[in-house]
Amino acid sequence: MQKMEYTGTQINYYFVCHRKLWLFSKDIRFENENEYVQLGRLIDEHSYRRNKKQIEIGKIRIDFIDKKGVIHEVKKSNRIDKAHIYQLKYYIRTVMNMGVENISGQIDYPKLKKTETVEWKDEDEMGFEAIFPASKKFWPCRHRRR
Repeated sequence: MQKMEYTGTQINYYFVCHRKLWLFSKDIRFENENEYVQLGRLIDEHSYRRNKKQIEIGKIRIDFIDKKGVIHEVKKSNRIDKAHIYQLKYYIRTVMNMGVENISGQIDYPKLKKTETVEWKDEDEMGFEAIFPASKKFWPCRHRRR
């Protein structure tokens, strides 16, 4: 696996909206006042309090890892989304690149009272290899700032 340094938000926005991805990658953010973002932060603060929160590894920020070694991502959404699954798969990929084996993930939807188990499959690597080159136009090259 090739090492790629992106945030989980960038992976999510790739599937949600390319304009959001471009703006986010240029450090242009309007979401701090967005009521859905505020609701997401509130859910994050008050859900799963017993678990260690916000584990930072490079550019990713994992919500928590349980005692069984399962990576958890908490979402406020009313539906299970492909973007959520790929964001968590990117976290799993990053941890696997650090040498951790047999890692899995779980997306927690507190509003829905549901969970979605996410496993890494070998073919996922090909999916990411296709995503990253296609998205270079959205991610700025940090050494070429103007």
